[in-house]
Amino acid sequence: MPAEGTGSDPRRKTTPARWRVLGHPDGMLIYQVHCIVEHHGWTEPAAEDRYKIILGRSGAYQRRLNGRPGVSDATSVLITRPGDEMAVSHPYGCGDSYTCLEIDREVLADRPDAVGWLDRPGWAGTSDASLDLAHRLLVAECRRGLDRFEMAERLHRFLGRLLQHSALAGEEAGAEIERAVRRRPATLAAHRRLADRAREVLATSDFTLGLEEVAREVGTSPHHLSRVFQRMTGSSLTAYRNRLRVRAVLDTLAEPDGRPLGALASEYGFADQAHLTRVVRDQVGHPPARLRRLLAG
Repeated sequence: MPAEGTGSDPRRKTTPARWRVLGHPDGMLIYQVHCIVEHHGWTEPAAEDRYKIILGRSGAYQRRLNGRPGVSDATSVLITRPGDEMAVSHPYGCGDSYTCLEIDREVLADRPDAVGWLDRPGWAGTSDASLDLAHRLLVAECRRGLDRFEMAERLHRFLGRLLQHSALAGEEAGAEIERAVRRRPATLAAHRRLADRAREVLATSDFTLGLEEVAREVGTSPHHLSRVFQRMTGSSLTAYRNRLRVRAVLDTLAEPDGRPLGALASEYGFADQAHLTRVVRDQVGHPPARLRRLLAG
């Protein structure tokens, strides 16, 4: 059975958190964490001691991975190795939750697709809708109960999918960096800050803000924000907002209260239930009613 507890976040060292261990087969450990926000300051940088994959589920926070600042939200994926330094801050007051997969070096050494992970520093990226759904379905299966053999096989399959995703995302990011070096470094840094600030506003709002209101929050025009966000993230503001909304819906569908879909549509800023169903199906390939059955723990 999954084990639960309350105490220091096992990744963030000093941030109070609740966690639930889902399983630990064959050199791997998978667990869920929900941070309990008590302060908004930065934690002291702490060195990671395991190979870890950290998959966002809800909320948002700020991070410094090996000194590089960024925003983590429900779309984020972090891949770290021993020695990487992480510090976090919770300035939004919204809490956050994530799934963590810890893996022994010996397990990775037996996988040809993990060779790069053993040698490279921490990687920060995002998951697409397909990878996020695979992550949530994996958690749901673990919560229902799997024997060690099946859990190990499922974790290995998911790990392969995630490593393939991170390799492709890394290639795309490298191409973007090559294009970006042609711009002035100060301009590039300002654009990165603007995109991160827009992500903060979208990830911590109630999804009722209009484009003009988001632009006003970050201190620029809608046109400029849209252009910069697309350039820096590879995604339109609308597509990114829909990714956040769908992940919030998926998080809610996994809960046992069974709120009506019409109420969820209103809560997350969709025009109506039909609009919610259409956006969810377009992103993950299933309607909300089916996803509720698949994700129920």
